[in-house]
Amino acid sequence: MSAPRTAMVMAAGLGTRMRPLTDSRPKALIEVAGKALIDHVIDPLVEVGVERVVVNVHAFADAMEAHLKARRDVEVRISDERARLLETGGGIKHARGLLGEDPIFVCNSDYVWMKPGRPALEELAAAWDPSRMDVLLTVIPKDRTLGFDTPGDFFQAPDGTLTHRGEAAEAPLHCFGIEIIDPTLIYIDPREAFTQRDTWLAASARKRLHGLQFEGLWMQVGDPAALKLAEARLK
Repeated sequence: MSAPRTAMVMAAGLGTRMRPLTDSRPKALIEVAGKALIDHVIDPLVEVGVERVVVNVHAFADAMEAHLKARRDVEVRISDERARLLETGGGIKHARGLLGEDPIFVCNSDYVWMKPGRPALEELAAAWDPSRMDVLLTVIPKDRTLGFDTPGDFFQAPDGTLTHRGEAAEAPLHCFGIEIIDPTLIYIDPREAFTQRDTWLAASARKRLHGLQFEGLWMQVGDPAALKLAEARLK
């Protein structure tokens, strides 16, 4: 399958765990190794052929818009959530007019990675199969991650399908913030604000939630301590 040509980058969060750095700017504009977090995500999207990037904004939205206007290598559209945060699922639904109906990349804006070989997004696109999948998540074994403070998210079956940890004490795979989805499954949700996790669980029940594991080091930059770790590894 060819890579999606449209991506949603989630950048409307308040970044409370990153304070005091987010007292004056959005988390997505914090620099890691000399580059804003959001550019660590947009650059690989451009490299894989994405032509339109939709970014949702809330806190310090004007600063985010000003930063993104400087990009000339991709069309950037703003999905305005200044009035109300809509969570991940609601944010995608709100941006429907910008995203369209075809499969899209969805990326969080607080992740960076170091992967050998073939680019991760190219590999993800090659694995996407809409005949079997509604969602294809990047999932990383715990020993290849930094900055994650959860007991893990998913178990994976031999056929690649994912099951959420549920009531289990822990699971072996962290959900990393990069995926390909069929957005129509989110658009039909009647709610205005809701988490994308609900869509994952519904897809899992249908055996249409799949995961792809990668080599390398995958880092969540969620707080100042994680920021220092990520900078040290990238440099």
